[in-house]
Amino acid sequence: MSRRRIGFWYRLAAVIAKPWLIVFFKRDWRGMENIPADGGFITVVNHNSYLDPLSYAHFQYNTGRVPRFLAKYALFKTPLVGTMLRRIGQIPVYRESTDAANAFRAAVEAINSGECVAFYPEATLTRDPNQWPMAGKTGAARVALLTKAPVIPVAQWGANEALPPYGKLKLFPRKTFRVLAGPPVDLSAFYDKEPTAETLRAATDVIMDAITELLAELRGEPAPTERYDHRKAVRAKQAAQREAAATENEEKSGA
Repeated sequence: MSRRRIGFWYRLAAVIAKPWLIVFFKRDWRGMENIPADGGFITVVNHNSYLDPLSYAHFQYNTGRVPRFLAKYALFKTPLVGTMLRRIGQIPVYRESTDAANAFRAAVEAINSGECVAFYPEATLTRDPNQWPMAGKTGAARVALLTKAPVIPVAQWGANEALPPYGKLKLFPRKTFRVLAGPPVDLSAFYDKEPTAETLRAATDVIMDAITELLAELRGEPAPTERYDHRKAVRAKQAAQREAAATENEEKSGA
């Protein structure tokens, strides 16, 4: 399968963005040899800053294999941003769709055509208190099992130091954008299984383990033994609030 050409609009976006990235940020890039030279493939990337799509895109652009990102459909309705996203071939995700396979049809077609599609499996900025990857969504695993394309894990660190999640931009002193791409994740054990929720969850856990292992290498510290699950954390918080309210009501009733 052929590799996608870097078109005019993608090059234009690079011409606009790269000088700013080079001036304001240092780079520590590793693992470029793991990015396939030809054929369709998937990258799965951790997400801990609104800046890290630029950090990762800069890294992969320099490999010659430009990624197509999955982006919220709402972004495509924004006049300037939406126009640029469409011009450079990004893929809208219709989150209201009840058919996950149809929601990712364009991603499957792109991969089968020899392109790279980049997934942020967490689907949002990590809510982990220490910014480790949290539990992932199953979209990347679903597309990987449909296409059987190589899945390249990518970890990044440093953009979050310049722009922390939900924080303010801090350009100085200059931060280093660290990006590390690993070898393909082995999902062959899932290829002959029905894509049930259990299978997709197990494949997603393998993907998230690979990303987390790379991030631990970048950070030079061990990853937590248990992955943060934001839904479980919210449910636990709500249960604690209900219990506290019930206790308060009982105390008032007994007063």
